[in-house]
Amino acid sequence: MDFQAVKNTITATPAFIIDQDAIIDAAKLLQQLKADSGCKILYSVKALPLSFILETIKPYVDGFSVSSLFEARLANEILAGAGSLHLTTPGIRADEISELSELCSHISFNSLSQHQRYAESINNQSSIGLRINPKLSVLDDDRFNPCRPHSKLGVDITEAKPFLNQLQGIHLHNVFSATDVSPLLLTLDKIERHLGNKLADLQWINLGGGILFNQCQDLSPLIERIKRLKSRFDVEVYIEPGKAVVGQAGHLVSSVIDVFESDGKTIAILDTSINHNPEVFEYQRQPVCHAHDNNGNHSVTLAGSTCLAGDLFGEYRFKQPINIGDKIIFKNIGAYSLIKANRFNGYNLPDIVLAQRNKLTQLKRYSYQDYRSQWLSE
Repeated sequence: MDFQAVKNTITATPAFIIDQDAIIDAAKLLQQLKADSGCKILYSVKALPLSFILETIKPYVDGFSVSSLFEARLANEILAGAGSLHLTTPGIRADEISELSELCSHISFNSLSQHQRYAESINNQSSIGLRINPKLSVLDDDRFNPCRPHSKLGVDITEAKPFLNQLQGIHLHNVFSATDVSPLLLTLDKIERHLGNKLADLQWINLGGGILFNQCQDLSPLIERIKRLKSRFDVEVYIEPGKAVVGQAGHLVSSVIDVFESDGKTIAILDTSINHNPEVFEYQRQPVCHAHDNNGNHSVTLAGSTCLAGDLFGEYRFKQPINIGDKIIFKNIGAYSLIKANRFNGYNLPDIVLAQRNKLTQLKRYSYQDYRSQWLSE
């Protein structure tokens, strides 16, 4: 994407730019992975559930994976019967399970308690699975670690083994933003050691998401492992990427609305805020800024518009001084940003703008009425 052209062209900010070409490129890579390995691809809707994204990727995938009733409704509406719909969540509710079983082709229960309460009632509608906790931590940060002590995600692999004969499949997911496939391969080593030939009694294995396939140098070990799983155990193998599809396809464009000095540092206030990319605050991440230059002579703290003191994107360096009216672009925040965005302080959500070969088309603009309808109590 030509970011300078975006800065020169865009007329209103803040704006969340969706790069359609980047989405299609990522989808084609996954399609090739499917052709090489025989796996099936599910887009993980939670990363970015915008209908345009779902429609764009639909021809390249075998279905969608969801985590809630609302996601399932939207995904089902887009699929219109042309693909499978897989659910796993700790949050299954008694008053939703009937509809979920009508919408979802596959449901992987998160706990034995869920399975015991709901499996019998949905047995004839959805293919029943169980999320397995392989008890293998491949992450240093427990905020992202499904295998952390006292985890709420999945059934201990040793406790799950006696129940495999009551299941059609298993779901596992203990990888996060991995740029190589080795953590998943280590996990599969442990799964095969512990469950062995009982895997042959299943119809499918869902390997979850968490791998950034477009950033991996070598996918061949995973391709061969999927082939082996399929031939040895006669199972379908699913993967469900989310960030791998949209992570590098979303960018936040903002404008500088004020510049001043504070205790010797230059502060630039933007017309966006970290509330449009909440993981900046949640995980103290500093997003990539397009114009940042490590050798730049001008150090600037980019800050959001709200009254939150910690509404800070971080300190960046620029070749030229930052002035009011300048455009700032935060790159590669397509996943888990817009879906978490909020209107704290009453600041509007960003416009949603589609980039097609550097042509910009507005897809959505929120209004005061959207804010008002959320907060009116009558």
